[in-house]
Amino acid sequence: MSGLLVAGTTSDAGKSVVTTGLCRALARRGLRVAPYKAQNMSNNSMVTRDGLEMGRAQWVQALAARIEPEVAMNPVLLKPGSERRSHVVVMGRPAGEVSARDFVDGRRHLAAAAHAAYDDLAGRVDVVVAEGAGSPAEINLRAGDYVNMGLARHAGLPTVVVGDIDRGGVFAAFLGTVALLPPGDQALVAGFVVNKFRGDVSLLAPGLDQLAAATGRRTFGVLPWSPDLWLDGEDALDLEARRERSGRSGGDRAVVAVVRFPRISNVTDADALDLEPGLDVRFVTTPQGLADADLVVLPGTRATLADLAWLRERGLDRAVLDHAAAGRPVLGICGGCQVLGRRIADPHGVEGDSGAEVEGLGLLDLETVFGPDKVLRTHEPAGYEIHHGRTTGERVAGAVTGTMVHGRLEDDAHRAAYLREALGVTSTASFPAARERRLDLLGDLVEEHLDVGALLDLATRGAPAGLPVLAPGAPEPAGTHA
Repeated sequence: MSGLLVAGTTSDAGKSVVTTGLCRALARRGLRVAPYKAQNMSNNSMVTRDGLEMGRAQWVQALAARIEPEVAMNPVLLKPGSERRSHVVVMGRPAGEVSARDFVDGRRHLAAAAHAAYDDLAGRVDVVVAEGAGSPAEINLRAGDYVNMGLARHAGLPTVVVGDIDRGGVFAAFLGTVALLPPGDQALVAGFVVNKFRGDVSLLAPGLDQLAAATGRRTFGVLPWSPDLWLDGEDALDLEARRERSGRSGGDRAVVAVVRFPRISNVTDADALDLEPGLDVRFVTTPQGLADADLVVLPGTRATLADLAWLRERGLDRAVLDHAAAGRPVLGICGGCQVLGRRIADPHGVEGDSGAEVEGLGLLDLETVFGPDKVLRTHEPAGYEIHHGRTTGERVAGAVTGTMVHGRLEDDAHRAAYLREALGVTSTASFPAARERRLDLLGDLVEEHLDVGALLDLATRGAPAGLPVLAPGAPEPAGTHA
């Protein structure tokens, strides 16, 4: 068994990029490689062929590795339902809830499930490329960690730390990450990867040399910043950069306004639309954002009732109704479809108070009743369902369309037919081809700019012996998941 943990100095440092690129690079070498993330916190998930739920990021990483996605690659999935509580999915199936206060004692069973899944997966492939979460130096959480160094200690995984140099302070972040770890964790951290570098890499060399001298660890490469990189997002963090814009930004492009619910899920439904050169896709949170829209999209949401209330609080409900009254198209997907209906009932308290019942926007003759059982289903040639509510009734009324199926727009034929009918726009993009090109680009960047041979040797042989322990070094916490 061979394995490597890709950790990061921060969230969004580039762990997913490096993991995905390594999966493609190693698969090109004829190795059976599998991605893995012990715990994912994301409302962006997928359904496997056998009807189980896993994080979208690991699903895409499996595509990069040219291997069938399976839930062992993401054994624990936390889906935030509020700021303090998350819905838990273990090995693809719902497993109750967990709160922020449960981080140590309430998650030991999750650690056991995650580590068992890793052991099983590692026994069936040549190499596992494991992705950490956040930072391994969250020392207040180390006792309950099973995603970063807790996993590394469990499986003896050599670890590389990725840092985003575009944020600044990357050398201090590398040094501080190692120095805050207990000696047993430090012994597994073998080096670093710099991400998002712009400019002449030779200018970085003196800093890398000093980092090696200060830590006793090498840098395995420097990935350049590339505007062409794109991966299916884990969550809505990447939407922070997508600000509401006024006016058309591309001549005669049709404007698609995607309502950004506070608890938006499966945001990748908009990715296929964003590829179309004839569309200007925007994420909006105000009625003004819908003013010049040709198409309004109500996407999925982890909490339909709460996000419907938010829609009304902001006056977006009236803006959607006005848009539909003008004969312009509206598309609701999953939770967005439920919002478009006449009535939503929650007799079992799936989303909150038991017995809650509210009126929807009434644009479709639909009724939704939430139940405790979750629907997990795939569709051919593209699409999948992940929802609790059972929605019945008519899903098309004039220019208003609803669907409970995520990912349908990723099918080129379906997307082309919808855009032609709804907007008179001719589709000129291929979503599957675009994803494959970008995975290949990522593999190319990793091959060119990282020492893949050294990383593979590291995964095979383990961390070098005698790596120095940096001060101050945290104490070995009692009762860890190591």
